[in-house]
Amino acid sequence: MSSDSLPPLPQNRIVLGCGQVAVDFLATVASFPNPDDKIRSTSLKVQGGGNAGNASTCAARLGLNPRLISKGILEELEADGVDTSFFIVSEEGNSSFTYVIVDSQTNTRTCIHTPGYPPLIPEELSQSSLLSALDGVNMVYFDGRHHETALVVAKEAARKNIPILVEAEREREGLDDLLDFATYAICSAKFPQAWTEAPSVPSALISMLLRLPKLKFVVVTLGEEGCIMLERSVNGGSDAEEMDVHCLLESLKLIKDDSKTIPTCISSVETKLSANGIGTITGRLFVGTAEKIPPSELVDTTGAGDAFIGAVLYGMPPEKMLPFAAQVAATGCRALGARTVLPLRTDPRLASFL
Repeated sequence: MSSDSLPPLPQNRIVLGCGQVAVDFLATVASFPNPDDKIRSTSLKVQGGGNAGNASTCAARLGLNPRLISKGILEELEADGVDTSFFIVSEEGNSSFTYVIVDSQTNTRTCIHTPGYPPLIPEELSQSSLLSALDGVNMVYFDGRHHETALVVAKEAARKNIPILVEAEREREGLDDLLDFATYAICSAKFPQAWTEAPSVPSALISMLLRLPKLKFVVVTLGEEGCIMLERSVNGGSDAEEMDVHCLLESLKLIKDDSKTIPTCISSVETKLSANGIGTITGRLFVGTAEKIPPSELVDTTGAGDAFIGAVLYGMPPEKMLPFAAQVAATGCRALGARTVLPLRTDPRLASFL
């Protein structure tokens, strides 16, 4: 891959997150209740949550040095080694919280979220705090929350040429403005098509790279189906062969090894990728697989996407990044709660990826 697709991993890699921190109230149930039912939970946990909080916790456990700009609960984050010195603490109001119902029958979770109040606003982050937060940072990550403050941080990060990773979970107020600054984007399964109105995921990825000229790659996570990534060619690749992106994706899926239980990654050569009615991008297409978690070990997928992002912050090339992130995400699905079993860098399950 090109040397500038991701910044190199320095010995003391510092990442800055800006986004949501919350409290999760998690209840496991035998099956999701019908309207007007009264049921009992089979297990209960109260734990720190929020996309940026979870991703930063994951990054800290993997040996990175994460800082976080947010409002909310500090204690768990500090215990994991997240730098919370840039948090804003309100004397009044409430923290964000989420009720999470984990359905053991379908291995799904339903989230009911209540935003914190008052929200984080740009006036609460002084220029000196912003500059201190960005000092020495290798990458900035936004989960799409606190969009006005996030945009201030993004503009300053861009001015300092710091790579920016934006999570696109769903369409949110201000997300389009953040995406204009994005160096990298990681999307939920539904977002690319919803945002671009393209007829398929592969064509939507091409559309995103065409609409966002600063974007070097975009990843769409697909749960147990793994992920797809489209990386833009740095040099243009004028001599590359042109191929329909759907045909290329299907050809990559045919050669992936479904017998392996650990995550893997396969990629195309540099190619002119076309999507009918949308356009052409020169780059490489990647297909990443997910770990095949035994049903007896799969407990809760809450925060799996956050763990994936936490691992991406590590700064690996795509061939290593996608399997590593998938393994980290899968490891976190083996207990109730987004952070309960997030792995440490020394976890033997990660040894082959590091």
